Amino acid sequence: MNSKKYHSSKGNCQNRNKASEDTFVQNPSEEPAIQSDSPINEQHTEQINETGSVIVNRDGRIVHCLTIVGQIEGHYILPSQSKATKYEHVIPQLVSVEEDDRIHGLLILLNTCGGDVEAGLAIAEVIAGMKKPVVSIVLGGGHSIGIPLAVSSKHSFIAQSASMTVHPVRTTGLTVGAPQTFEYFRRMQDRITTFVSDNSSISKERYNELVLNTGELVLDIGTILEGKEAVDEGLIDSVGTLSDAMDCLYDMIEEYENEKTAN
Repeated sequence: MNSKKYHSSKGNCQNRNKASEDTFVQNPSEEPAIQSDSPINEQHTEQINETGSVIVNRDGRIVHCLTIVGQIEGHYILPSQSKATKYEHVIPQLVSVEEDDRIHGLLILLNTCGGDVEAGLAIAEVIAGMKKPVVSIVLGGGHSIGIPLAVSSKHSFIAQSASMTVHPVRTTGLTVGAPQTFEYFRRMQDRITTFVSDNSSISKERYNELVLNTGELVLDIGTILEGKEAVDEGLIDSVGTLSDAMDCLYDMIEEYENEKTAN
């Protein structure tokens, strides 16, 4: 079991009705004195279009909502027709969230087919190292390198209809047919397996079994886990909806703030 996971009190991370509604912050650079009836304006639309993120407020608790979609773009630029999340955009946002006292927590919305291994692991390591409450939810899919991203949060959710594909590291293009190449792939896969195991409840042995499964995918080896299956395997913490994830995050924020005050 990951020691970095957030241990909330009984009753936390459960779906509860809230009297207040989530509202958009007029300007992330301003102090969070937010009116509950603040309208959505052009600035909000531009923020969503440019960064795939938005800031919301409930009862004075400010949450940064970050979306990770499409492919994780690494050191090479993907074709213009590909939907991509750029790690050089995401990592500075994560640093800002961690260091800005006006932001109380982070919600990560995942719908990714995977992508660059090192870029994905870099983002996941930053998330795992954050002190503030972080909740992730897999919507649609969290495949390949999207798995470390999903488990890097303090508490992870997956939608009932979402799926996660566990498979070995792959590459395209020219490779050198030498033992050193295969050893490099083995070590890269071990980095991923170790990170996933350290940040979830699945063992390295079981994760490797899922990775090397030959009886499920037609053109590849690996395993597809859907909704509750991912939870049963210990990969994801809970099956839930966006409302469940938001309620869990605000519960974690409240407990985190109480602990800070007590100390």
